Amino acid sequence: MSLPHEFPVRVPLHRKPLGVLASAMVARRNVLELIPEIAVRQPMVSGKTGKRWHMVMDPEALRVVLKDRVEDYPKSLVTRLILGPAVGCSMFVAEGAHWRWQRLAAAPAFAQRHVEALGPVMSAAAEASAARLASAEGPVDVFAEMVAATFEVISDVTFSGDEGFDRAAVHHAIDAYIAGAARISVLDVLGLPGWIPRPGRLFAGADLRRMKRVADGAIRARAAAGPRRVPDLLDLLRAGADPETGRRMTAAELRDNLLTFIVAGHETTALTLAWSLYLLAFDPGVQARAAIEADAALGGRVATAADLPRLPYLRQVVEEALRLYPPAAFLSRTARSRDTLGGREVRPGDTIMLPIYALHRHRLLWDDPDAFDPDRFAPGVSRDRFAFLPFGAGPRICIGASFALQEAVIILATLVSRLRFALTGRRPEPRMILTLRPHGGVWLQVSRRA
Repeated sequence: MSLPHEFPVRVPLHRKPLGVLASAMVARRNVLELIPEIAVRQPMVSGKTGKRWHMVMDPEALRVVLKDRVEDYPKSLVTRLILGPAVGCSMFVAEGAHWRWQRLAAAPAFAQRHVEALGPVMSAAAEASAARLASAEGPVDVFAEMVAATFEVISDVTFSGDEGFDRAAVHHAIDAYIAGAARISVLDVLGLPGWIPRPGRLFAGADLRRMKRVADGAIRARAAAGPRRVPDLLDLLRAGADPETGRRMTAAELRDNLLTFIVAGHETTALTLAWSLYLLAFDPGVQARAAIEADAALGGRVATAADLPRLPYLRQVVEEALRLYPPAAFLSRTARSRDTLGGREVRPGDTIMLPIYALHRHRLLWDDPDAFDPDRFAPGVSRDRFAFLPFGAGPRICIGASFALQEAVIILATLVSRLRFALTGRRPEPRMILTLRPHGGVWLQVSRRA
């Protein structure tokens, strides 16, 4: 049982400036260790490590970067180098007009009615996950279980039951890529151009090619067979078109965007669920309150999309987990033109770092920011829109945000209504490579509720 003065696990932030080599070593182990402790106390921190950089934690400056002048702050070279080989020029990494038309074409697929129609797939995965956890003996790595559950959801809503879609191959390729090629290189820290090979990314080609072949094969099979009676994500994206030009995605663009949704759609939600379960185990009082709400709404059955309005506290738990452990915990942009952010001069070519982890724990924006308190997100509690950015903001806000929140609440409510989670002696370590993962897993004791 947790004590009032304890905090959930957190990243140790350094108090002294890091040199180039130290920055490179730290970034390969855990990107978040690049954040200085002063970043949770000041609105901006600037420096030079190969290139000029600015860490931005000021909500008004973040509004400029992410919303008001988004065209002047494209995604950084490091982001494109890491993700480009896996997701091509999908909307996640595309810029300008190429991004805009893809976003417009894909938007109808994520309309609320379509997200709600995919609810039964989420409910089925929640039911299966609860059964697996209920039969487990000894401590369980709930992160591994949540990865399995959310991959089941994303592969079902993406490719339905297509037998030609080799889920295991895609899952293996994603894991291998994140583990190896997604680490920041010393060449990235130095700001060297993208044509210089990054050694860690030279060996990921075979897995990526196989993943793309599997997706291409499934897309060709669907084109030959025609859409399903209940359209899945592939059908919806195939039908999507730029409302201004009528342009539709090519097979390659379809593949790259589908792979983007598969990578982002299961990894980030699995992380949100794993950290949520850790936090509920950390604070049994919060867990009891969440279980009472889930039991009252569900009465022992699996949660559905229709239950979400009756599960407000579970939603608050998910949001507080996203605050403390945002999956996309560190973003970066490159300044295209001169600007002033938070009173600092920004020059073309400067790296603009958006340390969401520090923003969400900032002393000027949150009371007792390292504490776990879902009531921060209770109805009527106000905060600056740009102080809480688990899905980004502005025109490039995550297109799947409502999908992710619906899935997380359905699965979490089902689990806590049936199962009790308790801490073990193994503490997860927040470590960011591509996303903020619990290094070593989230090992909890799981038991059935009476």
